[in-house]
Amino acid sequence: MDFPGKVTVITGGASGIGAATARAFAKEGARVIVADLNEAGAKAVADEIDGIGIRCNVAQESDVNSLVRAVEAEFGRIDLFFSNAGVASGGDILDTEIDVWNTQWQVNLMAHVYAVRAVLPAMLSRGDGYLVHTASMAGILTTHGNVPYAVTKHGVVGLAEWLSITYHDKGIRTSLLAPLGVNTPMLTGGDSSFANSSAAGPVKEAEEVAEMVVKAVKAEEFLILTDEIAQTWMDRKSGDLDRWLGGMRRLQGKIESAREQGI
Repeated sequence: MDFPGKVTVITGGASGIGAATARAFAKEGARVIVADLNEAGAKAVADEIDGIGIRCNVAQESDVNSLVRAVEAEFGRIDLFFSNAGVASGGDILDTEIDVWNTQWQVNLMAHVYAVRAVLPAMLSRGDGYLVHTASMAGILTTHGNVPYAVTKHGVVGLAEWLSITYHDKGIRTSLLAPLGVNTPMLTGGDSSFANSSAAGPVKEAEEVAEMVVKAVKAEEFLILTDEIAQTWMDRKSGDLDRWLGGMRRLQGKIESAREQGI
């Protein structure tokens, strides 16, 4: 996909990967709409890149539908929709409140479903369109100390794979961003075990990840990994699942020990 003139919508665009990608897409000539629950932040990023900032609560299908209708009314089409907004809390299966599960389910997974339902019909009618989904390596492997995040991100991976299989030959391209650690508020402000560098992997800057997204979309590549070690970890998991699980249990023990020692 070539970016010049392409209408792109990015959710979670007020900060982190979303904001960096908005700047990167705009630099490539795209017409960028920055959507975020933080309206002031979305408009601030949009002002930098001569884009449009819109408030959107992606956990509400009505908000996502309104976002899509507003953009299509203004520009006539949406060429690329980047479902990037996400939340994380940390938490074990026994102490994570159901309300937390419901919030992460809506933001981390159902928001992607809402977006696809809103933009896909028009994309199919003209025979082209691009869907980008931010998951995480937590959705391909897992993540320690954050069960709702791991589970919901697994759902995003499954959705993106299904979309690629089902609609690729109908002109719809799909990319799945599965970062390791990225220096964003989610990593630095989250649960200590979630932010543990050994668990999160090598930490990249959001701008580095944005450039990887640009490169992958240009090449129409499905899986976007942010570090070569991610592929190694994936190969270990698929090559010997029991051994991989044993290694992850040992890492879990180290994290729990560090927590007990206040590290």
